[in-house]
Amino acid sequence: MTLNPNRVVSGTFGSVWMDGEYAEECFGLEARIEINKEEVPICGRIMQGHKMMGASGTGTIRFHKVNSRMAKKLSDALKTGYNPEIEILSELNDPASYGAERVLIKGITFDDLTLANWEANARGEIECPFTFMDWEYLDTVDPA
Repeated sequence: MTLNPNRVVSGTFGSVWMDGEYAEECFGLEARIEINKEEVPICGRIMQGHKMMGASGTGTIRFHKVNSRMAKKLSDALKTGYNPEIEILSELNDPASYGAERVLIKGITFDDLTLANWEANARGEIECPFTFMDWEYLDTVDPA
């Protein structure tokens, strides 16, 4: 099969829902799994083998600053010593691609809360790093 450049998925068609609420101000999302491995020496080989010993999920969501969504979601809970868990549904649905990809990211807790971050002549943006405990693919992109 020859790669058709028109089928490359564009992030322009990404959408995010936080706890079921559409977050239209979101302009970027990254979530990844880091695989924790240990080296395993193997007799007769120069190269080490590796054994998966666990994994951790990290990510970042980026917003245009148009509301106080994150302050409302986190501020009061953090003051009481509680970091609330949320779910994020990511959808990437480029009409020129082979279909939509949807992944539900579960057990998210945020690493910080930006209270203020602005400067003159600059567009307002908020970046929110997080960790998570689970994920589930609801739809995947599969070539026809």
